[in-house]
Amino acid sequence: MARMKFLCDADRCIECNACVTACKNENEVPWGINRRRVVTINDGKPGERSVSMACMHCTDAPCAAVCPVTCIFSTDDGVVLHDKDLCIGCGYCFYACPFGAPQYPKLSNFGSRGKMDKCTYCAGGGGSEVPGSIEEYRKYGANRMLQGKLPLCAEMCSTKSLLAGDGEMIAQIYKDRVKARGYSSGSWGWLTAYHEGITT
Repeated sequence: MARMKFLCDADRCIECNACVTACKNENEVPWGINRRRVVTINDGKPGERSVSMACMHCTDAPCAAVCPVTCIFSTDDGVVLHDKDLCIGCGYCFYACPFGAPQYPKLSNFGSRGKMDKCTYCAGGGGSEVPGSIEEYRKYGANRMLQGKLPLCAEMCSTKSLLAGDGEMIAQIYKDRVKARGYSSGSWGWLTAYHEGITT
C-alpha cells in the first residue's frame, strides 16, 4: 500500500508562502497556529534555500512513540493523525517532533493551552467523527483525501517545489529532477561524507 509523504525541493521553493496560506484557508486554522511554515536558511546570502515544513508523517513517528495516551497514530496510508478527544495537551509530542509540527492552539500558562494541533495531510481527523462530516471539519479541517485529492498546500505550490503523494512516486520525481539538473550524488554530500561514489 502507498505511504503518503511530503517532499520539498529546496532548489524550486521561492518562499512565496502559498502553501502556508492554502493550509490556513482550507482548514480554517486558528490565529497563531501554522500547520505549515516556510523556513529560509542563509536568508539574503549566497546559497539561500527555503523549505516548506510541516508534519512529515514519519514512518516511525517520534510524536506517537512518546504520547502517553496514544492519541497519535499512523493510518494504513502512512498519514500520522491524532485524536483530539484523547489528547491531554501534555506537549510531549511537541518536544519529540524534529519538525515542530504539533502545536498548542493557545499561548497561555501550561495546562490551559488546549489540545495539540498538527497537519493532518488533509485527511480529516483521528477521532470518532464521521469522515467528511461538518463535525470532523470543525475539529480537524478538510478531508481532501476522502475526495481523492492531495493536500491543498502541495496543489497550490506554483513551482511544484512541494510534492505530496505516494512516497515512492515523489522520490522518483525528485530523483529525475536531480538528474535533469546535472547534479551528481555529491549534491547531497555523500561523496564528502563517505569518500565513495554512488550511481544515480
